[in-house]
Amino acid sequence: MRDRDRARGAAAVGRPVVLVAVLGAMITVGLPLALVGAGVPVAVVVAGICGGVGGGAAGAAGRVLLGRLRRGAPIRPPWCELAVGALWAGTVPAWAAGVLPTAWVPALLGLGWLGVVAGAVDVTHRRLPDALTLPALPLALVFLLPLGADAVLRGAAGAAVAAGAHAAVHLLACGAMGAGDVKLAAPLGAVLAAAGWPALVLAGLLAAVVTAALGATGLATRRLRRGAALPHGPSMLVAAWLVTSWLVATGAVTGHTGGE
Repeated sequence: MRDRDRARGAAAVGRPVVLVAVLGAMITVGLPLALVGAGVPVAVVVAGICGGVGGGAAGAAGRVLLGRLRRGAPIRPPWCELAVGALWAGTVPAWAAGVLPTAWVPALLGLGWLGVVAGAVDVTHRRLPDALTLPALPLALVFLLPLGADAVLRGAAGAAVAAGAHAAVHLLACGAMGAGDVKLAAPLGAVLAAAGWPALVLAGLLAAVVTAALGATGLATRRLRRGAALPHGPSMLVAAWLVTSWLVATGAVTGHTGGE
């Protein structure tokens, strides 16, 4: 009986994975053909495929990394793979189409990866591991190198400003913001400041609005108890990616953008 129950359990777990794989294969084949038929340049379609495949691999690597941390933070597949794959599948063809400057691509890809992996951990385990947040700052500055020295210096200053502001909130209202959010603010502040100082303010306000909206929705639907802690990291990550992508895509970034 136990062997039969285990087999049934394995089959139940495997069905969603198989379904996702079949749907993914259909989209991978059908969507590019539809786009080419609609007049989208083949180079842009190929870039989207490459971005999606690369993002899926990067998401899988992130999920494996989380499972191997000292304090394990396992995430069930295939959510990291799908989310990073979708973000990269949008970013790479936008670059191929000339919407995004080449110099901004590394920072946007890295920001997308961090947003998915760190956000998944914060939602699932209610913490932001140091193994993600601490290396993210030097990596963010490295990814800003193609933008020039001014952008890197502005990024370093933005990291200090963002971390200091979040640290002040953490000290004044510890329940509203955790130490992990303070550490996460540094790399996000670096990328945002490289796009322009107003981006820091805009992303901070947007993150606060998103968290407040989620909290209000949770209370209204009774899925969240009054006074319960709500992770702020995912809102910070979503706000940083949206604001940076929007500013870069519209050409409203500060200083040198490293365009084509």
